[in-house]
Amino acid sequence: MQQAEKQDGTYDFFAFLARMRYISRWGLMRNTVPENIQEHSLDVAVIAHALAMIRKTYFGGVLDPSRAALFGIFHDASEIFTGDMPTPVKHFNPNFKRSFHQLEDRARRKLLAMLPPELAKEYEPLFFFEGDEEYRVLVKAADKIAALAKCIEEDKSGNLEFRRAGAEHLEALSNSPLPEVRYFLEKFLPGYRLSLDELRLG
Repeated sequence: MQQAEKQDGTYDFFAFLARMRYISRWGLMRNTVPENIQEHSLDVAVIAHALAMIRKTYFGGVLDPSRAALFGIFHDASEIFTGDMPTPVKHFNPNFKRSFHQLEDRARRKLLAMLPPELAKEYEPLFFFEGDEEYRVLVKAADKIAALAKCIEEDKSGNLEFRRAGAEHLEALSNSPLPEVRYFLEKFLPGYRLSLDELRLG
């Protein structure tokens, strides 16, 4: 990996990460409240941390919640270059899906090249889930929960655009083999459907 050190000895990795706030999600759908990938990544990190904590507390798991949160923070970093590809487009056919995943990998490599070699080596596992398949599955579930929460938020605002997506995410999550996911759906998802006053009354 050729590192992109500039002539003045500086690197642009974190400046590029800060631009996650400019990449919008749900591009094909009308949004009542726009969402960018920086906001989404925080949601995923918080939920991934919670899922790992639930697994550790109730189901004898050993995943590190802090590491799960880190994976959540960086899981969509490649979209700084690729943008948020709508799911129907991404899954148009197997060849396109495979090509897009290769493009995402190249985007991650490009980002990592914006670090000094010593730091790039430390960040690389967080971009590629190297040897951490359990974390990948957990973060994917957290990603779906965050997307479902967004669908619920839009539905509460009277926007029907997200109703089908919400139903599909809920069905997929309800069939998850991860007990911590089902626990989250049972114990915490109902709160997302409440108004602020109802949350306060708790």
